[in-house]
Amino acid sequence: MTSNSHSVCVYCGSRDGADTAYATAAEDTGAMLAANDWRLVYGAGDVGLMGRVANATQASGGRTFGVIPTHLLDWEVGKRDLDTFIITETMHERKKVMFMNCDAVVVLPGGAGSLDEFFEALTWRQLGLHEKPIYLLNINGFWNPLKALLDNVVGQGFAESSILDFVSIVDDVPSLEDQLKTAFRA
Repeated sequence: MTSNSHSVCVYCGSRDGADTAYATAAEDTGAMLAANDWRLVYGAGDVGLMGRVANATQASGGRTFGVIPTHLLDWEVGKRDLDTFIITETMHERKKVMFMNCDAVVVLPGGAGSLDEFFEALTWRQLGLHEKPIYLLNINGFWNPLKALLDNVVGQGFAESSILDFVSIVDDVPSLEDQLKTAFRA
């Protein structure tokens, strides 16, 4: 497969967060996706890190695929100038459409929604429902508490240690790009 046939689902916050490095990483991620001709699949919002990833992808000539439920059109400011803009009835539909249209999952800093999306993708992987790579973009250690939680879940006997192999933690966008390139060559 050539790189232009790949799509990367990015889960991230609808807010910018407290550290300006999160916004920079979101913009760098969007530009990186476009530079590799990988399509961005995301939640179709035009606010927070979501908007930053999409705007940077578009500004760099990249392709975009957004999915948003009707009840979030106003709240997340549905970004209607995407290459593909899909409106769903529910959050469950949104997550399914996003996931079914990607080859890899990247999770930037975010809140409860990003965690929900991450854990659903991880659970599906654990259950053998997919083999898509999952990456946590660990800007300034944002995901360190989540890594500790996953280690604790395994340590306390609630999951096999193999669950830790389903998640790659990367500290910056260049490392993420390298890992995606490797995954897409495999």
